[in-house]
Amino acid sequence: MKKYSNAIFVVFLIIFAAGLWLFNSNITRVPLLSDDNFYFVKAKVVEVVEDNTVNKEVNGGSQNVKVEITSGKYKGKICEANNMNGYLYGTYCKKGTNVIVQLSSYGDELSGSIYGYDRGNFIWLIVAVLGAALFLVGGKRGLKSMLALVFTFICIIYLYIPLMYIGVSPFLAAVAVVIVVTIVSIYLICGSTKKGICAMTGTISGVLIAGIFATVFGKITRITGYNIEDIETMVYVSQNSKLQIGGVLFSGILIASLGAVMDVAVSISSTIEEIHNKRPELTAKELFKSGIHVGKDMMGTMSNTLILAFTGGAINTMILIYAYIMPYLQVVNMYSIGIEVIKGISGTLGIVLTVPIVSVISAKVYSGDSGMCK
Repeated sequence: MKKYSNAIFVVFLIIFAAGLWLFNSNITRVPLLSDDNFYFVKAKVVEVVEDNTVNKEVNGGSQNVKVEITSGKYKGKICEANNMNGYLYGTYCKKGTNVIVQLSSYGDELSGSIYGYDRGNFIWLIVAVLGAALFLVGGKRGLKSMLALVFTFICIIYLYIPLMYIGVSPFLAAVAVVIVVTIVSIYLICGSTKKGICAMTGTISGVLIAGIFATVFGKITRITGYNIEDIETMVYVSQNSKLQIGGVLFSGILIASLGAVMDVAVSISSTIEEIHNKRPELTAKELFKSGIHVGKDMMGTMSNTLILAFTGGAINTMILIYAYIMPYLQVVNMYSIGIEVIKGISGTLGIVLTVPIVSVISAKVYSGDSGMCK
């Protein structure tokens, strides 16, 4: 049976991957800069021609440098580049510094500006450290967790975002991704077991509840996806696509709460399975109480985790509020504060209500009071 379910799972992944490839290959996107003579390339600084910076520890000033291009069709060529050593763009350059260059080519003439430090390899190294830690600590299950994480990012990049881009309701796009990611992730971790099916059902239910609460709270507070900080850029994107900006904010809450809700669902279903295996005579009511008891402990920690995650994302805003002594009426009515509150509360409600949902489902399944998952 296990081999049969694994075979079905592999076939599903192959079909899903092929479908994603076909789906994305038929989407036409409009780039922010459509100049065919404009590139991003890797390069190495070979000479600092002029240095108007104070020192490498302080942002500001400018440099003129010569760089050797190390990627793309102009690999091996040397050109001059301007480096504005700012906070967001540019970086302090010295001979041998690896950088990313915005390269312009017109005829045989090349010119460029330093976009930033080339940190791509280090980013992948950090990801590799995570993968190694998961494998060393979790073994085979840790490796499966890493695969589930990779699959999640693939779904977000190649399914969730493209679906919204072509005009699908952001909420429905998020629901589709939540269902697919939940099924695949929990299957990788739990397999096609009663525990896995109970956790899948509870996770999807909990995330949908979080999304519904977020939508309702947004209506009440008159907050939509148009009230975000990057709205000007998003409007430009919507003008060149079918993106429904208004629903993007709250669909993102479904994605953001998925991990925490899934953690709670899997933990409770696993606990009830363990209790049932040791004491199979327990009734559905007794198993339900055990699930609720475990869930109460998890609600506090996981809710705290989710709230703090959203708080961390708004820490810059909170510093400004503190520094400028903003009055209460201004703070409580700021869009940014309202958005973070709705995110945190909606996600937490999803976690809280996942506890009884998973407890009920798991208790009925393991006690034999339901025909599910037999």
